[in-house]
This record gives sequence, structure tokens and C-alpha cells, in this order.
Amino acid sequence: MKPAPRKSVVIVDDDQFYLNLLAQLLGENMDCAIETFARPRDALAALPGLNAGLIVTDYEMPDLNGFEFMAEAAQVAPGVPFILITGLPISAAMERMVNTSPLKSILHKPFNWRTLADEIARHWPESGAALLKVNPTSA
Repeated sequence: MKPAPRKSVVIVDDDQFYLNLLAQLLGENMDCAIETFARPRDALAALPGLNAGLIVTDYEMPDLNGFEFMAEAAQVAPGVPFILITGLPISAAMERMVNTSPLKSILHKPFNWRTLADEIARHWPESGAALLKVNPTSA
């Protein structure tokens, strides 16, 4: 029997520099594949071929905002948790959406890569802290 493909963290953010930085830091410090997309539509097209364990998406992007992206991506990748990242203020109504399927967390920019890694480990099914390559107390 062929083993299942390795699960990955999928990150969608239209800021290419920020996207590359997050991918580098997470890739160096977590034991999982990192897939990145600067365009939400490209991520949607690729999702069927990926084995996503968790999806991180920016809120403000061209074509689709983070909530619109989540709604479409959840149809393609059912059961996969999402973390929304944003530099914009989020309304109380949006904050209340946290822990409703599929949104599990909202992180406000700027944040430390370690904060994102901790949220990934917290919300990714069957991952736990085992994903982290580094000592949990180091940053």
C-alpha cells in the first residue's frame, strides 16, 4: 500500500515578501511541507492536488478576501482548519466566527513566526507540538 502524501501547511498571502518570509521561518522550524500562494485563485486551483493539513490565509487580498477564500477552499478541502491573518481591524462579529468550522484562529499582524507555529500546532489535527523541530521555549 502506498503511503499517504505528506501533509502540508498552505499559506495564501498576496504580499510576496511576507509570504516568502513566513514560508522560510516555518519551513526551517517545523517538520512539515509548506506550500505558498500569492493569489487565492491559484491556491484554490492547486488545493485538490495538495494534502493540506492546515490553511493560513490573509484577509485582504485581490479577487477574494480571506473569508471568501475560506468559503470556497472549504468546499475543496473539507475538514481542514483555517487560520486568518490580518493587519486590519476585525469586527466583533468576525471574531465570533473563530472556532466555527473551518476558522479556528485570527492572528493580527504583526506577529512572531513562533505565534503562528504555535497556532498551527494547536489546530492541525493529529499534529500537536510534534511538528515543531525547535525547543518550544526557544524563539
